[in-house]
Amino acid sequence: MLERLAAAAKDELRMIGLAGGAFLMGSTDRFAYPEDGEGPVRRERVGPFAIAPTTVTVAEFAAFVLDTGYRTDAEKLGDSLVFRGLLPERLRDGAPVVAQTPWWRQVEGACWHRPEGPGSSAESRSGHPVTHVSQRDATAYAEWVGARLPSEAEWEFASRGGLEQQPFPWGAVREPDGVPRMNTFSGDFPDGPTGPVGTVPAASFEPNAYGLHNTTGNVWEWTSGVFGRTDGRPVLRGGSYMCHASYCRRYRTSARTAVTADTTLGHTGFRLALDAG
Repeated sequence: MLERLAAAAKDELRMIGLAGGAFLMGSTDRFAYPEDGEGPVRRERVGPFAIAPTTVTVAEFAAFVLDTGYRTDAEKLGDSLVFRGLLPERLRDGAPVVAQTPWWRQVEGACWHRPEGPGSSAESRSGHPVTHVSQRDATAYAEWVGARLPSEAEWEFASRGGLEQQPFPWGAVREPDGVPRMNTFSGDFPDGPTGPVGTVPAASFEPNAYGLHNTTGNVWEWTSGVFGRTDGRPVLRGGSYMCHASYCRRYRTSARTAVTADTTLGHTGFRLALDAG
């Protein structure tokens, strides 16, 4: 399986060079989460850097594993967190429920190449974002290709695509002309979807003005930033296919959350960055 997946990987590292500059970071609009540290709005400056147009795909991660023999944190631990809406009934009802977030199941055997656990396979999703990777896994991949994770400021600068204080990478309206621009949960969360649930290919939807795809929705993305002065957990940005207005409007350019560096989830991936030059 690894060989077949890796064969679909691109040989060339694709990056978009950005000149950097000053921008207004954060948000205090009515949909912002003050407890997440989205505000206050402040002027930040980033230097020149390059960033990937898409998140790292299953195929690309397979090439890394094939070359290095790397084992992810989920594989070493033996389980990972999976959205219950993706699971067959036997696993949905049998796997441990995560306290306070009962839509998550702790599934034995779930990992990057078995995203829903035993009996599942990522082989048909070679172009989708790799998931069930911790920040440590993402950093190991980045080092293998000679890159790094973006800083939180770099990530937001790139996601905004040159727009100031707009909630989405394309502007102020979530669905211009009623057409979805990102992959989020539609219907009644968590058990009443009106559309497909799960990841879509990493290059889905139109890119923003800088050429980046899916910086909101699809999968949360690891950064190198930390959540707060007294909270050293790494920051995730961008929201995911599980975001829904009824409980989580974190599908916006300023939204942020944090988990521990060894956490693995079925809605979390990463994209790469490089220093300029």
